[in-house]
Amino acid sequence: MIKMAEEVFAVKSDPDQLDVNEEIIARLRALHPATVTEFNDSNGPVVWILILPTTLELMNKFIEKKINEKQLLDLTPVNIKYEALYLCSAMTLPEYRKKGLTKRLTIEAIEKIHETHPIQKLFVWPFTKEGDALANAIAHSVSLPLLKRKVK
Repeated sequence: MIKMAEEVFAVKSDPDQLDVNEEIIARLRALHPATVTEFNDSNGPVVWILILPTTLELMNKFIEKKINEKQLLDLTPVNIKYEALYLCSAMTLPEYRKKGLTKRLTIEAIEKIHETHPIQKLFVWPFTKEGDALANAIAHSVSLPLLKRKVK
């Protein structure tokens, strides 16, 4: 999973992206337990999803490239009502793709967060055509508008 994340997102060479580590995961979970979701088979994680709940104001700053992913996370306050969800990352091992698993797990996480937060919008920074298609399908399934940050 870590190798796949580096290949797709190249976080080590892009300071605008989150370089996910245990500290980042703890911060995400402090915002809401459903922000980090994984599906394991007998050999370990095969699907890994990160969702960042935040405010509409911070969402707009991110979409407009006024802040980066790290700033988005750092500036998002804990213990408030979140209005937007950033579909930060979804990684699926190749043999588990095209089975609907990633979409289902993401929708379940969104629904858990939406139970206690007035989510109005989703947003994404798509790095692949598959990620873009997945974000569109998820937004359609949960009936929420989807905003996109352009890749450089």
